[in-house]
Amino acid sequence: MKKIIVLLLFVSCLVHAQQAKLIKADKEFSSFAYVDAIEVYEKILKNGYQSADLYEKLGNSYYLNGETEKAAQCYKALIAYNTEIDPEIYFKYSHCLKALGNYDEANRMMAIYYDKTSNSEGKKDLDNYLLEIKNNSKDYLIKPTDINTEFSDYGPYYSGNKVYFTSAVDTAAVRKKIHDWTGQNFTDIYVANVNKDTTLTFSGNFSKKVNTKFNESSPIFTKDGKTMYFTRNNFLNGKKGKSDDKSTYVKIYKATLVDGEWSNISELSFNNDESSFAHPALSLDEKTMYFASDMAGTNGYSDIYKVKRNSDGSFGSPENLGKQINTTGRESFPSVDKEGNLYFASDGHLGLGGLDLFKAKINDDGSFQNPKNLGERINSPKDDFAATFYDKTSGFFTSNRDNGKGFDDIYYFNEKQCKQKADGIVYDAQTKLPIPAATVILFNDEMNEVEKISADEKGYYSFKVDCGKKYYIRALKEEYEPAEVKLTTNAIDGKVNTNDIYLSKKQIPIDEGTDLAKIFNISKIYFDLDKSNIRPDAEVHLQKIIEVMKQYPNMVIDIRSHTDSRQTHKYNEALSDRRAKSTLEYIVKNKIARNRLTARGYGETQLVNKCADDVYCTEDEHQMNRRSEFIIVKIK
Repeated sequence: MKKIIVLLLFVSCLVHAQQAKLIKADKEFSSFAYVDAIEVYEKILKNGYQSADLYEKLGNSYYLNGETEKAAQCYKALIAYNTEIDPEIYFKYSHCLKALGNYDEANRMMAIYYDKTSNSEGKKDLDNYLLEIKNNSKDYLIKPTDINTEFSDYGPYYSGNKVYFTSAVDTAAVRKKIHDWTGQNFTDIYVANVNKDTTLTFSGNFSKKVNTKFNESSPIFTKDGKTMYFTRNNFLNGKKGKSDDKSTYVKIYKATLVDGEWSNISELSFNNDESSFAHPALSLDEKTMYFASDMAGTNGYSDIYKVKRNSDGSFGSPENLGKQINTTGRESFPSVDKEGNLYFASDGHLGLGGLDLFKAKINDDGSFQNPKNLGERINSPKDDFAATFYDKTSGFFTSNRDNGKGFDDIYYFNEKQCKQKADGIVYDAQTKLPIPAATVILFNDEMNEVEKISADEKGYYSFKVDCGKKYYIRALKEEYEPAEVKLTTNAIDGKVNTNDIYLSKKQIPIDEGTDLAKIFNISKIYFDLDKSNIRPDAEVHLQKIIEVMKQYPNMVIDIRSHTDSRQTHKYNEALSDRRAKSTLEYIVKNKIARNRLTARGYGETQLVNKCADDVYCTEDEHQMNRRSEFIIVKIK
């Protein structure tokens, strides 16, 4: 009996010991000390204790510390418990599986995540995103730089033939602390010189006044070189700031150059103690700052924001870039290229694993197009982020891909100029015979003419085009209607598919009162909701109207533009009038005399369906009313 009591006491002590270790590990996890948490959780597992909560926290510790293989093992064990778990586990597990090259299982886990978060659009994209990434991939020369160390080196920024970057290397420039999250030194900002061959030579610590015993990273500079912005832990004038729950987040700071020294360090006005603000970037005109934050209203773990930068250096209120850019995952490390396009890292948009680099082309109004994954060479199954540009086709970025020197490494990239041959034959659509000497015009995706040639006696034509681009090829010949084909090239050198073009003989009833839009079956909607600018897809059809007007030099056209029923009658009249005039100006720009055109907006007075005020209609039904008509009012 005494032996039994002693054994029970021993077991009880073991249970209490495991519970004490769990409490300690949970405390480390809650305070972001993932390295310490991992050490304790691993010991508990070795002692035979297992639970769903333990596997979840250990898996998350591995995941947040970049140990994806170990995280995958924990998530697999967690899912095997068949308990109700956070949908985010499937999201993280999917990224871990991609890092291991298991894309089929990764997609299955992501499909479960989309089901549990009711994201049907995301699930639909799973069918073709890898093929789309492959088709978008360009041929890059990528090589590691000489400034990489065994520590984390990341976030390069090119300015004035130097690269400023972040590193956890210990140069003893200032007394550094060990980061509980990673187990490495807190980071400083360093400088490297860019050599003529674009290699980098380490130059030293950036500034003892900017660098402190806490983390500094992500420096950027104004064009005049007198102002810098950077990321730092909530630490200023020797005081560490804390949130209500005693956490210390990061903020964006400003410094100015005075007598060759960086000083006057201050935090930006839109920071707060309850959220993180990091990785600033400036637009080309320096009137807008982009940055990453997890402030209230963020879609996921972190989003990209923009904020107005005033002429006096002050800032407005931050605006979220919206769900076109931001997801329920992580969006971070924004940067701007030499043309003003936005680059950023994301694990929420579908990619190859971890953080992938994406590009969102900028529009004339400052908005951005849908982001595109940069493809297989720049992106890897691991984290790829923080791009900066040396010129239009080359620069530096960060990756923790396999075979690197340290935790994160800085790489040089250069886009190889890839050309392809696009050719075809111009045929008569009725006889199927080649049409000799047809005029063939190559347009880019913005409908700007790139090249004009004549087909040979056999109707054959050929162009040299860039890889990974979109084009339109138009064929013209007297007595025939013009016709076009759309061309999308891949990212691999070589000949693209043949693009034959078929022309039909003209059979146009050219009478007064005829609507040319109906004759040419122009069903595309020219205008987006609440917009009056001519979209590239509309330009394709407007060119048909222009060609007819060139063939009939005495023809006069009345342009009639219409809106849907949303908004007020007064507003819609003004909007449709802008659309009509926008259409007229486009045609005039294409060398049609202004006195051959009239234009008027009719607002919502001539709807083509039932979609009047207070009548529910689908978006497609509303689009049918956002149109332009081209009525022949004079022919002789």
